[in-house]
Amino acid sequence: MQVCRLAASDLSCRRGERVLFRGLSFALEAGQALQVAGSNGIGKSSLIRILAGLSRPYSGSVEAEGTVGLVDERPALDPHLPLGKALAFWAGIDGAAEPDARLGLAPLLDVPVRYLSTGQKKRAALARLLGQRASVWLLDEPLNGLDTAAVALVEKLIADHCADGGVALVASHQPIALPGAARIELADFAL
Repeated sequence: MQVCRLAASDLSCRRGERVLFRGLSFALEAGQALQVAGSNGIGKSSLIRILAGLSRPYSGSVEAEGTVGLVDERPALDPHLPLGKALAFWAGIDGAAEPDARLGLAPLLDVPVRYLSTGQKKRAALARLLGQRASVWLLDEPLNGLDTAAVALVEKLIADHCADGGVALVASHQPIALPGAARIELADFAL
């Protein structure tokens, strides 16, 4: 695993005239995880987008070392392609192998992405993330739509990633087992 780090310093996020949060700082080194918790609409997804470099913070700064991989509500898979071809597209870019068998996607490879359930799309997005071999994982509500077995698998994938020297930031209002992870309540940084 490549050297990785993710840090935020005095971050603030503004939507229109409303500041969602301010003064948020943290630093994650290799092997560490952080859960960002809070109710719907508090700014968890906005924070993830800022950390991924897809949005600019209202104030503050972000430092990331290593390849950043993102899983959010958009699986970044062509909805018109069968899942196997959609994943193969990214595998060609990332140089990845077949999807991890633990994700249970083999029976779905001929199904167009648009027909997959929410949980199946989430598992497909995780397959893409694993194929990227990113050292920094940004996971926005990774448990949405997953059954109990898939939740346990996601928790294990995150734990394994951190044990291998990766960094994981998980934004979720749902409980998630991340042993040894720090936790931030985003409400503590709201106005």
